[in-house]
Amino acid sequence: MKTYNGMYIDGRWRSAARQDGADRRAAVIEVVNPASEQVIATVPAGDALDVDAAVRAARAAFRSWYATAPVERAERIAALSAALSAQRERIVQTVTAELGSPRAFTEIVSADLPTRVAGSYAKLLQTYEFAEKVDNSTIHHEAVGVVGAITPWNYPLHQIVAKVVPALAVGCTVVLKPAEDTPLVAQLFAEIVDEVGFPPGVFNLVTGLGPVAGQALAEHPDVDLVSFTGSTAVGKQVALAAAAAVKRVALELGGKSANVILPDADLGRAVTVGIGNVMANSGQTCSAWTRMLVDADRYEEAVELAAAAVANYRPGDPTLPGTRLGPLVNAKQRDRVRGYIAKGIEEGARLVAGGIEPPEGLDRGYFVRPTVFADVTPEMTIAQEEIFGPVLSIMRYETEEQALEIANGTVYGLAGAVWSGDEDKAVAFARRMDTGQVDINGGRFNPLAPFGGYKHSGIGRELGAHGLAEFLHTKSLQF
Repeated sequence: MKTYNGMYIDGRWRSAARQDGADRRAAVIEVVNPASEQVIATVPAGDALDVDAAVRAARAAFRSWYATAPVERAERIAALSAALSAQRERIVQTVTAELGSPRAFTEIVSADLPTRVAGSYAKLLQTYEFAEKVDNSTIHHEAVGVVGAITPWNYPLHQIVAKVVPALAVGCTVVLKPAEDTPLVAQLFAEIVDEVGFPPGVFNLVTGLGPVAGQALAEHPDVDLVSFTGSTAVGKQVALAAAAAVKRVALELGGKSANVILPDADLGRAVTVGIGNVMANSGQTCSAWTRMLVDADRYEEAVELAAAAVANYRPGDPTLPGTRLGPLVNAKQRDRVRGYIAKGIEEGARLVAGGIEPPEGLDRGYFVRPTVFADVTPEMTIAQEEIFGPVLSIMRYETEEQALEIANGTVYGLAGAVWSGDEDKAVAFARRMDTGQVDINGGRFNPLAPFGGYKHSGIGRELGAHGLAEFLHTKSLQF
């Protein structure tokens, strides 16, 4: 077991404030490997005192960092991207251990993607226009100031990079509070920032519990913007805390995305890709297509295809080659997902694959059977609430208008998919979906495109130029 004693504040590693005091009451957070249930590390459990020290450091560093020429900030971020690439193996091992995501998946999503996103901001910053002329006005886009970034456990490094790097790019300074389940890759990120040589106070890391350190960061009067990714319920609490200080918030929250397979689509491909989407990261993805909508004429065929496809996702050791489905992040999440599976059975959905029983041969670890339900109706709990596990609901529709009504019939609007043999038809359907992002016929994720949702899925956008704009004020000068 490894012990991390420090948090990164004002360009140096320092112990928690409580450890510095006479009472030495500081607690630690135990980091558990979800595949083995073994404690693999501890990190300091910072509190409001640590948050205040980090925010004060960020405030002191802001003016100087903002005054740094964008081309110089771009060079520093390019160096950060290169350093992330150089640390690829450490990143992969760290995330696989603390999150439990299969190694092959971790390599792509938790190592290569964040490196690519960081590099994209280095390039974008070289051409981004921070001023524009509009008639007799000059519009300036200025850094908002100190950013509080609160990141989730499901894509730990990607979400850190998606918030921290664009904020730094435009000249903001940052205090990061990572999820308590996956703080180790945040520690590694801070080491890399230090290695690259960002000025003291520009980036700060405080590890701690959400209701303690996260709440203190959201409420802090000297934080100008809070960027949060997590559940809708916690996002509402963050927004309330920020509202008291009239500060800006960016919220990337939950989802219940629909995978709409139109009658003329390639059914086999749509179902197979749809299953893969839901099973990725053990279903712990806010944008997962957890509702598969199929026309009545091909419904039973789709159910059979789904049952066959999900059989290829057997839970197992995430460090072994070939493992496609790892554990859930912790015992609470495992029990929550199993509870939803039980609810689906109770409410009359047809269990096609999976179930509440532990997977065979896995006596330890927070594993859940990959589960597929058929005959799910829109009012069922599993059709309305975000489960955040490897659980798919297959739903029947009679007409395309009914499919659209079902797709739009939740409080969420983060992502979705449409499949059709006619691309124009798919695009027309997608344009009517109340959601922030739609994949057409299996379109690939684009880290340069804006990511964010409608309705209860959040406020604001991440990634690409829209991700830069999230951290900017606008000021107009009239002549």
